Amino acid sequence: MTPPLVWIILGLFLILTELVATSIIAVFLGIGALVTGSLLYLEVITTPAVQLLTFSAVSLLSLLVARRRLKTFFVGSTIEKNQHSDFLQQALGQRVKVVTSFEQGAGRVELNGVQWSAYSEEALQKGDTAWVIYNEGIELHVASQPNTL
Repeated sequence: MTPPLVWIILGLFLILTELVATSIIAVFLGIGALVTGSLLYLEVITTPAVQLLTFSAVSLLSLLVARRRLKTFFVGSTIEKNQHSDFLQQALGQRVKVVTSFEQGAGRVELNGVQWSAYSEEALQKGDTAWVIYNEGIELHVASQPNTL
């Protein structure tokens, strides 16, 4: 018979591994182990077969019930393929911060908290402010003054 503490330690370990490997599965196995350890401690279950059955059932049930709801918290969201150009069109005229000095016309800028590859005909330095004038794919073209067209 497995001691309750082993199940509880296993459950905590599995839940903590979710912080490193965000597969969103280990946490449900951890919940199953914690419930199994708790029921074993309370002497509701005793035999190894019932322990494994409880662990499996609770893990699977919690996975089926909660995974879809919790996945967005761990994974986040993405822009749909057809929304990509709309997002970059909205970036036109936006102010950006130069993150790396431009060398041979290329550098990096920060727009809405995300760094982007950027190009400019001007010598922009790290810390400067620039404006998005147009884009080619996911590469932004910036200038030191907003486009007044």
